[in-house]
Amino acid sequence: MKCWQSSVVLALGMLSAMIGCTIGPRSLSNSRIHYNEAVKTTSEQQLLLNIVRLRYIDTPSSLSISNIADQQEMSAGVGLVPFFTSAGAGDVGSYRGSVFPSANFSGVSRPTMSFTPMDDEDFTRRLFTPISLDGVAYLSKTTWPISTVFRLYLENLNWISNAQTASGPTPKAAPDYEQFLQGVYALQRLQDRGVVTLFNKERSTPLSDPMTASDGLFSQSIEAAKNGMELKQVGDKWQLSRTDNQPILRVGEIDSNDADWVPFCEAFRLNPNVRTFPLSVDELDPYLQGASIEGLDRIDVETRSLLQVLFFVSHGTDIPQEHASSGIASLTYDANGCVFDWRQVMNGLFQIKHCKSKRPPAFAHVAIRYRDYWFYIDERDAETKSTFALLLELSRLEVESTSKQSPLLTLPLSR
Repeated sequence: MKCWQSSVVLALGMLSAMIGCTIGPRSLSNSRIHYNEAVKTTSEQQLLLNIVRLRYIDTPSSLSISNIADQQEMSAGVGLVPFFTSAGAGDVGSYRGSVFPSANFSGVSRPTMSFTPMDDEDFTRRLFTPISLDGVAYLSKTTWPISTVFRLYLENLNWISNAQTASGPTPKAAPDYEQFLQGVYALQRLQDRGVVTLFNKERSTPLSDPMTASDGLFSQSIEAAKNGMELKQVGDKWQLSRTDNQPILRVGEIDSNDADWVPFCEAFRLNPNVRTFPLSVDELDPYLQGASIEGLDRIDVETRSLLQVLFFVSHGTDIPQEHASSGIASLTYDANGCVFDWRQVMNGLFQIKHCKSKRPPAFAHVAIRYRDYWFYIDERDAETKSTFALLLELSRLEVESTSKQSPLLTLPLSR
């Protein structure tokens, strides 16, 4: 009897140990990182797939993961198994009986994924809305190279084209880009040397003519504040105005004949004697009417939307020869009728390679299968990886409002 009781206690102890090793904190540590890696990997693959789709003038589509719920169920049991054997000696037909304890344990995980299709009106509007000037200035002040930010998010600078025709489906004629690249490379060298910097200067913009004080001035001030405006006193009158930040490109002490300063000013038609350039959006006349013959004293830009940026970088996709020959992927031609090499535009910025195999290439940082080919970013291509990381983070900002909505598609998955 004591042996039987000891066996049961032993079985219960083993069962408790098994359960303790499977659930609780250890279960969290085993599952959380796996889900994190899966979300990261699939988010990168989804963005890469959409970039490749745009190169083929295919419709991009995205799903946002709005919820992950992993329900784990575990069951355990203890039993006693009778066991009989014939006696080794003694009377014929005699048997000896024993009782053996048994324990069983089983578990199942039922993760539930909730997805939100990102095709609503708000997301589409954000997809087509150009990035703000403040956004461009902010990115240029971070650790991202100013040349990378300008090449990605500017259509033109002082009406010098940054391959504007590449901000949509693949054009038939080669884009205009050489002068822009020369200027932005010179600007990058100036920033690396620490002789130029971008900063914000507070400015007040009048929105009305001066008004005389009235009994309703206090209520008018409240309404103005609600709309991001304020009433400022101008002498004995009041004026409605708005205060915002004016991005400024400030140039330090530098010789007017500096080897980097000269090509920067020449490329973007700037006055080399000016040292403070305010930035604006679409305020400069396209034909520079009224501009000083000495050069411009401001930097005017046209920014791109997220969709335009994705179209632009999609031209960094290397197209398989059979897709080019069959016409599946559109090609661009230069003035001599030769196929234009988009690597001239994307050099040092973004490149997607391809290969035909059963498995992803060994050096793939991110890879997706599309039209029987693997398209991938090379693990050794630091410039492309850096640009891709920037695009991924900024694309998340564009879907923020959409992801807060209720999920439209929920899939229970068993494993």
